[in-house]
Amino acid sequence: MGEFENRQKSTVWPGEPYPLGATWDGEGINFALFSENAERVELCLFDPSGRHEVERIEMPEHTDQVWHCYLPYARLGQIYGYRVHGPYDPENGHRFNPNKLLLDPYAKATVGQVDWRAPHFGYDVESEAADLSFDARDNAWGAPKCRVVDTAFTWGDDRPPRIPWHDTIIYELHVKGFTRRHPEIPPHLRGTYAGLATPPAIEHLKRLGITAVELMPVHLFVDDKHLVDRGLRNYWGYNSIGFFAPDMRYSSTGEMNEFKTMVKRLHSAGIEVILDVVYNHTAEGNHLGPTLSFRGIDNAAYYRLVPGDPRHYMDYTGTGNTLNMMHPRVLQLIMDSLRYWILEMHVDGFRFDLASALARELHEVDRLGAFFDIIRQDPVISQVKLIAEPWDVGEGGYQVGNFPVGWTEWNGKYRDAVRAYWKGEGGLVGELAYRLTGSSDLYERGGRRPYASINFVTAHDGFTLQDLVSYNEKHNWENGEENRDGEDHNLSWNHGEEGPTRSPQIRRLRNRQKRNFFATLLLSQGVPMIVAGDEMGRTQRGNNNAYCQDNEISWLDWSLTRDQRRLFAFVRRMIQLRKDHPVFRRRRFFQGRRLRGADAKDITWLTPQGREMTDEEWNNTFARSLGLQMSGTLEDEYTPEGRRVIDDDFLLLFNAHHEEVPFTVPAYPEDARWRLVMDTAHAAGLKPGGFYKPGDVYPLQARSMAVLTHERPDANGEEDDEE
Repeated sequence: MGEFENRQKSTVWPGEPYPLGATWDGEGINFALFSENAERVELCLFDPSGRHEVERIEMPEHTDQVWHCYLPYARLGQIYGYRVHGPYDPENGHRFNPNKLLLDPYAKATVGQVDWRAPHFGYDVESEAADLSFDARDNAWGAPKCRVVDTAFTWGDDRPPRIPWHDTIIYELHVKGFTRRHPEIPPHLRGTYAGLATPPAIEHLKRLGITAVELMPVHLFVDDKHLVDRGLRNYWGYNSIGFFAPDMRYSSTGEMNEFKTMVKRLHSAGIEVILDVVYNHTAEGNHLGPTLSFRGIDNAAYYRLVPGDPRHYMDYTGTGNTLNMMHPRVLQLIMDSLRYWILEMHVDGFRFDLASALARELHEVDRLGAFFDIIRQDPVISQVKLIAEPWDVGEGGYQVGNFPVGWTEWNGKYRDAVRAYWKGEGGLVGELAYRLTGSSDLYERGGRRPYASINFVTAHDGFTLQDLVSYNEKHNWENGEENRDGEDHNLSWNHGEEGPTRSPQIRRLRNRQKRNFFATLLLSQGVPMIVAGDEMGRTQRGNNNAYCQDNEISWLDWSLTRDQRRLFAFVRRMIQLRKDHPVFRRRRFFQGRRLRGADAKDITWLTPQGREMTDEEWNNTFARSLGLQMSGTLEDEYTPEGRRVIDDDFLLLFNAHHEEVPFTVPAYPEDARWRLVMDTAHAAGLKPGGFYKPGDVYPLQARSMAVLTHERPDANGEEDDEE
């Protein structure tokens, strides 16, 4: 014990092995830590500053591989960490090193960040033996610590909005980046949970019409050493080290309840909160990474190790390690974390980063793996929104369309098809048709619905929408990796000049293309996802991998030009059009068959001549134009009063060709009076007047999209209030 021998010793009781973590019961604190292979565990207590270790307590009890004790006189706010003793034997998968202070995997709150000047590596980084060597230096002075907190909070009448999937519109945002430069948010709240909960931030979300914010990672994460050494940060946060604690760098108060207040205020505004979660790997990296928590607690239990070579890690994530989902305690950790964020933090769902890595049983991706089975039967987790990023970097990891019922997926095929089509590539009308109608080729056979498809054109990873229409190549030089990082295949087009331009013609075409992308996205079947700032023409100056740019490259700029204000108004109108008309958010797939008691089909695909497309025309390699006629009679869908849903009929016209296409209005219904709702060829998405009857020709401008409606007197959906 050395320096601690003359200090006052805490009273220690045996305690309980459950629940894991540090639990305040109103009288004292129970500490419980799982480690299957440890030989002994020390609980380290620190003074309120977290800088001075005041006591080490050897945990006296060991029950079912859980080390535990109870401190009857400990109080809320206690700062602590662990030192775990066992073999340091990397070649057999063990990396215990009691000289390294470790974070509790179940910590609800933490203090401090990783200071890379401290010796956080379990081995001597200067040794030729690399990780086979051993480092005996103490790292506690530069390590983050855990803090015991009371999870009680006055939620009042807070209730989850429970917005149906088919009515959901997702807005992906970064807590800091969204508010950091907002002029109407008090400066001390910018970049924080409290900032996102202010009226100016919420008013923007409500004006836009979104129903859910998807927050980029807010779990405790680490800034990588190689980034810090270059003066950069892990801005995106996909580098988790704790799955219960909200990261305090986004807190204006340093208190976890700030996150809860944010959730409560968003719920009051009718907005759901979805968390982007990273359970596939941790910040400890590969065999040469630091020892911060899991590695030092029980490396062989927590991580997937290479069979026959347990010194090294199975890396399905591209980050150096993969959590071991085959171990029941690792599964328990993730399930406990998910339930905690639902029950204690009141979040409404999760987007799982690299979700295919969670499904891997052995080496193959198992779509009915233990992870999915457990979630499906869980009465809490199964009831919230579950979104998969359906790929990882391992062999066979691309699993779009293969997740089970109850899951939705980021539809990468939607992104690629829509980008390629509006870029002007030919032969894509068949692929585009599937994507516009909910991707039945991917989801229908598994018993899922159109809303299984999370449709997006851009995401945090890649070009912003402004950059998608402004750059042919990525420009990631500021990342310090000689522009080698980031995706090369972006399906982007600069329209004649790389980056910013003074050419009025190029700017007009870029603005039109942004309207094309938004109109396509918001009028497609499925669930649309918008990236924060795209609705205002945000640029990252061509950087398509701004994960390390915690600066104005990534933060939203709220000073808008006339073009940006027009774009925002257009996006609002398209969202409202979607909300007003259930035909754009169907709960079932189109069948392409005739409706009962009518000559019309639920959906008809049209040539520019106004005829239904033939098989030969679907396979036309140079086709860049098509029409989509949707009936407002939604069979097998009913209002809350039990009436069949009847909406107006709609005609969507697409032209990715560089020339105008005269489009003949179809012959059915014979007495139809089609009203122009939107045309992306015009700066505001409209042109004055416009009624068309069957046989009339609509001049569909080059690289544009138009929407016409036949307003039915028997429609029982919301009225279209567009002028």
